[in-house]
Amino acid sequence: MCGIIGILGPKPVQPLLLDALNRLEYRGYDSAGMATLTNGRIERRRAEGKIASLSELLERQPLEGTVGIGHTRWATHGRPNEINAHPHAGERVAVVHNGIIENFRELREELEAEGYAFETETDTEAVVHLLESNLDRQMAPEEAVAAALKRLEGAFALAIVFAGRHDLMIGARRGSPLAVGYGDGEMFLGSDALALAPLTSRICYLEEGDWAVLDGASARIYDRSDRPVERAVTETALSGAMIGKGQFRHFMLKEIYEQPAVMGDTLTTFVNPRSRAIALPELPLDFARVPRLTISACGTAYYAGLVAKYWFEQIARLPVEIDVASEFRYREAPLPEGGAALFISQSGETIDTLSALRYAREQGQTILSVVNQPESVIARESDAVLPTLAGPEIGVASTKAFTTQLTVLACLALAAARARGTLTEERAAELSAAMTEVPGLVSEVLEHDEAIEEMAQGIAEARDVLFLGRGSMYPIALEGALKLKEISYIHAEGYAAGEMKHGPIALIDDGVPVIVCAPSGPLFDKTVGNVQEVMARGGEVLLLTDALGRERIGEGPRWTIELPAVDPAVAPLLYAIPVQLLAYHTAVIKGTDVDQPRNLAKSVTVE
Repeated sequence: MCGIIGILGPKPVQPLLLDALNRLEYRGYDSAGMATLTNGRIERRRAEGKIASLSELLERQPLEGTVGIGHTRWATHGRPNEINAHPHAGERVAVVHNGIIENFRELREELEAEGYAFETETDTEAVVHLLESNLDRQMAPEEAVAAALKRLEGAFALAIVFAGRHDLMIGARRGSPLAVGYGDGEMFLGSDALALAPLTSRICYLEEGDWAVLDGASARIYDRSDRPVERAVTETALSGAMIGKGQFRHFMLKEIYEQPAVMGDTLTTFVNPRSRAIALPELPLDFARVPRLTISACGTAYYAGLVAKYWFEQIARLPVEIDVASEFRYREAPLPEGGAALFISQSGETIDTLSALRYAREQGQTILSVVNQPESVIARESDAVLPTLAGPEIGVASTKAFTTQLTVLACLALAAARARGTLTEERAAELSAAMTEVPGLVSEVLEHDEAIEEMAQGIAEARDVLFLGRGSMYPIALEGALKLKEISYIHAEGYAAGEMKHGPIALIDDGVPVIVCAPSGPLFDKTVGNVQEVMARGGEVLLLTDALGRERIGEGPRWTIELPAVDPAVAPLLYAIPVQLLAYHTAVIKGTDVDQPRNLAKSVTVE
C-alpha cells in the first residue's frame, strides 16, 4: 500500500529519493518523508499530503548525505499528518514501513514499560523502539534486526538505516513486497521495479520472510530462519521513460488511450499468427477434467473475473464459483478434488488475493494467476501465470489493466472450451477472429471521446447515477459505477438490469442519470424493456449500444453512443471503454484528482 525506497551509495541521495517517491506515489499519498545520514546523524523531513508538499519543504530545508530512505504513505494506523508520517526514527535508528504490525499494542506497552517514549499513533514506531531496545542490549545492527523480526506479527516490508553506519542498510519483508536493486557501487531497496527503474535494471525480489543486509556493493540475504540464501537477480525491462504522461493531461487518460496497443500486445502472446487461433502456453491442468473453476480477486479485477464467469460457463460449460478475495477464505469454502483456482491482480501484490490463493493451495487446487507483474508474489506462488502486457499503470483507477485482464481471460475461456469440446470448429474460429479484431475496434470507440466529454457535463451535475446491464454487461455496469465513484466522488451503483424493478427503480427521477450497456443480441429486447421503465419515470438515459440497437430503441434516450457491432461474446472488451471515459471526463469537470483520488492507493497490500 505504501511506497518504500532506500539508497546506499556515493551520490547525493535527496534528489534520487525524491524522484523515486514521485514514481511510487500511486501506492499512497497521504503523507511523505525521507531520512538521510548526515555526518553520521539521522536527519528527517516529513510533510502531510502529496510528494509536492515534501518537495517544497526540501527546497527550504534540504537534506545532505549519500545514504537515505524514503516513504509515501497510505494511512493505516494513525491519522495522515506530519507526526505520523514516515520515516519514524530515534537517535540511532530510522525505519520506513509498508504493511501492518498486528501486535504493535503489546509491543508498545512492553517498550513503554522499559522507558521508551512514543510520539505517534502508528504501529511503525514500535519497530523503531524495539530495534533501539535491542541495540541498547549491545546487539549489533544485524542482530538487532534478526531478533526484532521474530517479535513482529503481521505483514510488512521494512527499510532501516542506523546512525553512524554509512555502509549499512537493512530490508525485510513478510507479506508485503520488497526488492533489492544492484547498481555500480551502490545498492537500493524499493517496493517495486517502478521505484528502481531509472536507478538500476538488476533487481532481486525478496521471498517471504527474507531479510537483506546491504553495503555499498552487495547484499547478503537471509531467510526467516536467519540462514544465508541466494536469490535470483533478474533484468527488468522497465525504464523511467515508460511512466511519463506524454502529451496527456493525466495518466488515466494516457492509459485509456494505450488500450488498443496493450490489448494487441497481450493478444499476440496467445494467438497463433498463422492460423489466428488461440494458443495458450502449456498449463499444468487439463480443462477437460476440471470439475469447477474458482475465481477470486478484488475491485476492478473482481469484475473482470465476473465477466470471465459468463465466458467459462457459456462457452466452455465449466462451472465457476467467484467471490471477492477479502471474503473468500473466511467462508472456508470446500473446494473440489481436481479443481482449479484462478486469481486476478494488476500488481500481483494484493494481500487479500494472495491470502485467498494460499487458502486454495491448502485445499489442493491447481493455481493459475492473471497478473501484470510476472515477478510478483502472486505470480511466484502460482502453478502457471498468464501475463497481461499492460505495462506500468500509474493511474489509481484501473483501465488498461482491466481490459488486458479481460483479453487474457477470454483467451483462457476459449482454450478451456476447446479442451472440453464445447465449441464447433466454426464457432471457435468465429470467436478467435472476433478477439483479433478487438484492438482495432477499441480505437474506433476512442473516437467518441469528445461526445462522451459533452455528455459528462450532465452526469457531473448528478448526485446519484445508476448503471444497468444484462449478462456479461452486468459486470461492466458494476465497473462503470466503481470508476465513477472512485474518481468523481459521485454516488453510483451498478445493477443487473432485470433487478432494477426489485428496488433501485425507487431512486429514479429526472435527477438520476441511468447509463445502460446494451449491445444488440439475445438480451437486448429485455434490456430495452428496462430502459422504457426508466424513461417512463422521468429518468435520463445514456445508452451504449450498436447501430442495430440504436435503430430498434428509437429516440427515447437523452444520449446515445453508437459502438461498433461485435460478437456478443467480446462485447465487454469494447463497452468497458466508454464507461472509463465517462468517469474520467466527469471527474475532470468536477475538478477532482483523477490520478490520485482521495483515500485510495493503487496496490492494496494490507487487509
